[in-house]
Formats: sequence, C-alpha cells, structure tokens
Amino acid sequence: MTRSGKLLLLGALYLAQGLPYGFFTQALPVLMREAGYSLIGISATMFLFVPWALKFLWAPYVDRYGTRRQWLLPLQLATAGGAALLACLDLSASLRVVFIALLFFNVLAATQDIATDGLAVVMLGPRERGVANGLQVGGYRLGMVLGGGLLLWIYSIAGWRPMFVAMAVLLGLTVLPVLRLREPPHAPVAHRVADRHAWRHRLRQPGFALFAAMICFYRFGDSMGAALVGPFMKDTGLTLAQIAWLKGTLASVAALLGAALGGWLAFAFGRRSALLIGGLAQTLSLALYAAAACGIGAYPLIATACIAEHVLGGAATVAVFTLMMDAADRDHAGTDYTLLACATVIAQGAATLAAGAVAQWFGYPPMFIASVLLSAGGCLLLVAMLDRGRGPARLRPVWRGDALSAS
Repeated sequence: MTRSGKLLLLGALYLAQGLPYGFFTQALPVLMREAGYSLIGISATMFLFVPWALKFLWAPYVDRYGTRRQWLLPLQLATAGGAALLACLDLSASLRVVFIALLFFNVLAATQDIATDGLAVVMLGPRERGVANGLQVGGYRLGMVLGGGLLLWIYSIAGWRPMFVAMAVLLGLTVLPVLRLREPPHAPVAHRVADRHAWRHRLRQPGFALFAAMICFYRFGDSMGAALVGPFMKDTGLTLAQIAWLKGTLASVAALLGAALGGWLAFAFGRRSALLIGGLAQTLSLALYAAAACGIGAYPLIATACIAEHVLGGAATVAVFTLMMDAADRDHAGTDYTLLACATVIAQGAATLAAGAVAQWFGYPPMFIASVLLSAGGCLLLVAMLDRGRGPARLRPVWRGDALSAS
C-alpha cells in the first residue's frame, strides 16, 4: 500500500473511533447536565467505557486470528448500523437506551482499536510514526469534535433522529478505505493457542509496566481537566448553539492544527522535544480553563481555552501515541499497544471520576487548578525517567534518536 493510502486508511479508522466517542464524552454530558444530572452522575458514565480498559483480554486473539481487514470491516459496519438503529428509536423520554448504546459502541470501538493500532505498528517505520500519528490523532480528534460539536448542533436544531442519521452516514463513509485493505493472514493455527495469554508475558517485559504507569501519570492531569469542559460551559451560561460552535467548528480546525504540530515536532525535533513541549503546552491550555473558572475573561477566554485545548493537547497526544508505538513489538503489535492504551483508559476513568467529585464538592476552579499541577508534574516526570533509561529496552534507541538516524 502506498504511503498516502496508509495515511488515508489510518485517518479514517481513527475518525471512526473518535466520532461516537466525541458524542458520548463531549455532547452527552452537556445533554445530561441540561436534563438535571449531577456532576458526579455525569462522570459515573465512565464506567460504561470499561471495554476500553479490558480490551487487553481479547487483544491476543485479534492479533492472531484472521486478517485485520476481516476484523475491521464488520466492526465498522456494525457501528454505522448501530447509529442507524438509534435513529429509528424514540429517545426523547429517557437516556437509558443511550447508555446501553454507549456500552455497545465501546465494545465495538475497543475491538476495532486493537486491530487498528496493530495495523499501524506493522505498517509504519520509525520515521513515519511521528507524521502518521499526527494524522491519526488529527482524525481521532476531528471525529471527537464532529461527535461533540457537529452532532450537538444538529441535535439543538433537529433532535435525536437527524443527529444519529448524520452519525450513521459519517461512520459509513469511513468504511470505504477499509475495502481497499489487503494483507496476508497472521500466524498459523498451531501458534495461536500459545498466545492466548500473551498479554501477561508482554506485561512482564523489563520496564514495560513502569512505562505504562508513567504514561498514565502523563495523561491523568489532561484527562481530569478535559472531563467536564462541556458541563462547565453549560454552567457558565453558554447555549447549546455556542457550545456546539466552540466544540465543533473552532475545535475542528484547532484539532487539525494540533495534530499537524505534534507530527512536525516528533519528526523535526525527536521524541523528547515533542513530548516535553507538547506536555507543557497542554498544561497551558488547562491553565486557561482554570482562569476562566475563576471568573477571568468570560466567553472570550473560554473560547481561547477551547482552541488551545485542541491545538496544544493534540500536539501532546501525538507525542505520547508515537512513544507508545515505539515501545510496541512488531510481532505482538496489537497486544503491546493495547496494554498501554488500556492503562491510559483506566487512568482517564479515574481522572474523570476525580474531576466529578472535586468539581461537585469544591467547584470548578479547584478541579482545573489540580489538573494543571498534575499535567505539568506528569510531563516532567515522564521525560526525566526516560532520560535515565527507564522503560522498555526497544524504546531507548528511538528516544535517543539512534533508530531514526539509522533508518
């Protein structure tokens, strides 16, 4: 497959993940807040994302059984079909069906993510990963802002059914690049049984568990700060149309800029600079939300914070995803990357619950201030530990730049 074909495929696959995820994590909390749910109740919906935390259990099977195309195509079609089914239901009386749908979408998307991440590790060389991860993050974050902004705007003017029709159409379009994917089967049947518990072996690799913990800490502060941005905007008096504008149009452009910035940093300056600059810049975007929560700047500052969140946060996400891909073994690509991704999902869930509790009991300012401190601390600690040679052995040449100069 050509390089442009690879990038188009990966971009479409990550957009397909980000679209429903953006709706359920960005738009749904706003709708729940409008319906009178508490901040703790809103943050508790993170328990419905448990498939993302447990997907390492079936990652070895996705790695070894069939081709990735054989996994991706039915999963993509099922998500589009699920959105179309929701468009046929009357959801105006209760959100209970939406919560059930959220769990369904998460099972499908978590499995699709295993196949997609494994495909990316196998398809991309070390020098391609920074730029490709920029496109991947751009696709994912664009999907998030379409799901959290565009779909919320459609809901505000037309209701549930047109919104889910639009989701089904967008998800259906992401199926098209998968139709062109061709790859050989994975391992012979004789080797598959031995890999049923491959994730346990991978987790015991020297430095792997520590690296996973460091990645979690790096992501915790950002996840905490971003968890309640939608309800925060609603509680400050913004209308659904204003929130949709911020999280849709402005955030879409900002997300693409952030992904491009992150890819350029990783390619031009290496992993260390990209991780450090992206992490500290991400902290700056959270500081803007903290200032807005303290009553400084009103709507203009909230809009600035939203743009900064997607530009600077997108750059940080590219850096950390590239590093996770570097740490994955090509022979167990889906399993390795999935273990790291599951760890970050668990951290994100804990951060979301912490955000809900702190904001409910103490208010938004302490919650955003805590996220700023944790984000900065996580970034500096991860860089310092990797500088000392801690983490998986295969990561060290790439961190130093040896693998990049040799390729």
